Amino acid sequence: MTTENKVAAEATTSTPAFEDGTGVIKLDPWLVPYKPALQQRYAAYKAWKESIDKNGGYEKFTRGYERFGFQISKTGITYREWAPNATEAFLFGDFNQWNPSSHPMKRDEFGVYEIFLPNNKDGTPAIAHNSKVKISMIKPDGTRIDRLPAWIHRVTQDLNVSPVYDAIFWNPPQKYQWKNKAPPKPKSLKVYEAHVGIATTEGRVGQFTEFTANVLPRIKKLGYNTIQLMAIMEHPYYASFGYQVTSFFAASSRYGTPEELKELIDTAHGLGITVLLDVVHSHACKNILDGLNNFDGSDHQYFHEGAKGRHELWDSRLFNYGSYETIRFLLSNLRFYMEEYGFDGFRFDGVTSMMYRHHGIGFGFSGNYHEYFGDGVDTEAVVYLMIANDMLHQIYPDCITIAEDVSGMPTLCRPVSEGGVGFDYRLSMAIPDMWIKLLKEKSDDEWDIGNIAFTLTNRRHMEPSIAYCESHDQALVGDKTIAFWLMDKEMYTHMSVLSELTPIIDRGLALHKMIRLVTHSLGGEGYLNFIGNEFGHPEWLDFPRAGNNSSFHYARRQWNVVDDPLLRYKFLNDFDAAMNHSESQVGWLAAPQAFVSLKHESDKVLAFDRAGAVFIFNFNSTKSFTDYRVGVPEPGQYKILLNSDEECFGGHARVSHESRFFSTPEPWCGRSHYIQVYIPSRTALVIVKAD
Repeated sequence: MTTENKVAAEATTSTPAFEDGTGVIKLDPWLVPYKPALQQRYAAYKAWKESIDKNGGYEKFTRGYERFGFQISKTGITYREWAPNATEAFLFGDFNQWNPSSHPMKRDEFGVYEIFLPNNKDGTPAIAHNSKVKISMIKPDGTRIDRLPAWIHRVTQDLNVSPVYDAIFWNPPQKYQWKNKAPPKPKSLKVYEAHVGIATTEGRVGQFTEFTANVLPRIKKLGYNTIQLMAIMEHPYYASFGYQVTSFFAASSRYGTPEELKELIDTAHGLGITVLLDVVHSHACKNILDGLNNFDGSDHQYFHEGAKGRHELWDSRLFNYGSYETIRFLLSNLRFYMEEYGFDGFRFDGVTSMMYRHHGIGFGFSGNYHEYFGDGVDTEAVVYLMIANDMLHQIYPDCITIAEDVSGMPTLCRPVSEGGVGFDYRLSMAIPDMWIKLLKEKSDDEWDIGNIAFTLTNRRHMEPSIAYCESHDQALVGDKTIAFWLMDKEMYTHMSVLSELTPIIDRGLALHKMIRLVTHSLGGEGYLNFIGNEFGHPEWLDFPRAGNNSSFHYARRQWNVVDDPLLRYKFLNDFDAAMNHSESQVGWLAAPQAFVSLKHESDKVLAFDRAGAVFIFNFNSTKSFTDYRVGVPEPGQYKILLNSDEECFGGHARVSHESRFFSTPEPWCGRSHYIQVYIPSRTALVIVKAD
């Protein structure tokens, strides 16, 4: 028996129910040598699951937010906090004139402190809505420390007074009344990555209410069915993009109130849009006065102590995923945002940093499997991700989870029951790198069509990926968006339809459309766009900071340029909408990978079919081709569904939308039939069956 056959045989003779975590081997026989590692991590997952089950299961264990923090009943307010290192604890705030000793808390055997404040004689709560509170603790050495409650639901910041946050007791007299049910889980995931704060044309922080009124309708019109909201979990430094979280259960107050965020999500649901939260469980802000760091005076309460608990590049704290209370905190955090705010799932930030002890720092992943199994892997973190995904999908069957992973970890997007990590999608982070490298280093005639096709299709079979040309990473100052790489300074002088169409702008408009469409149709099982990139936003993104004199000039989105009918940005925006709506008709993202029939290097033509639609791209900068043969998946008559060269998309209308193409029964490029098309230079066509 050959080695290859032996591997395949072993893959098919695993435990029938794959109860040992080796079910993933059935799909990928190259995992056979790593069977012990798969079994080890699955055994660790099972141990955690059994421990959780003994304490009420996921249903009870993940509702920590209903036990810890402030709990409001008809008779009063109960406040609980886990602070095992503290010897004494007190609740104080506006309600007791900030007396740090008048309201002592009782400690139980597990280090949980508790206090009950009965209602006032008139029946009103002992702590007023929107008033400030804190917990004061005594350390073993006798010193006193004051902290913001770890499970607090709202914190506010007054930079005119101090950068340190205040904890707010939030108990509005009018609770938000939900109006809409969440839409069904999308079959074809089209994600609009958005940041509420930058979603206004003005030089300030945008608000939830403005996003609801002004941006949601744009997203709906563009054809995106999912929003990924960034920087929602409270973070003290606006320029951190939300990736230095201090209060994990508090939605950022800089955008508005919790009720206004609920209204945003509720309205999105009413429009049929799924809403995901960009969740940061990979690390935490190292702030002490208003964060989790050193909360009870110890270095190791929620985090690993010493160097293991610190991220040297991010200058932040790293969670101890082997700690029972840390796992309770993080899982409850996920459950909280699903239950309290109605989010439909999560994009997990920094998954690569979590899964490896080296955090990906200075490590170049080659794709060799030994990099994903062994001493370099942080099994506790991987198991946490397995538990998180298992819990979410068990309680919320329509929940969507996305992993931001640059390593290419095998099994990342396979079910936990098979031994996978359990994510629904991974981000295809190599794709934007390819486009930037091409635009930065290669002239048009040097583009390698085969390599473009390879990069777009080089993903793990049966592990869904989300493709994107550029995300917030490429939009940040210090980098360039694709629009900037293509058109740069001429975007400020030649984007008016009243001005001359220069060669740079003509090329930029054409390639911008083609790059998005080929990525959308060939690159994955989902597609992502960052707010503003759909119309080639004319400037990068830069948050107010010391280096730019705290300016908001680049921390905004210039909707005015796309709304101006005299500017060419509208062409890119309208093509984005047409592209998404075409996908809704065809369903190519939900279909199996495309069949690539043609990669012609000298002609610079790429052709493939997916979900019955035929995609033809002519990247040639000078040559158009008449009667160009393209293989089709089925015989019959074909018509144009989408044409990037249409005048309404800023093109030259060189192909009639009324064109019809009839198949010829002759093998061509791996297909039994072909059609002949006119394919102009720098044009993309999507052709579908007419009958």
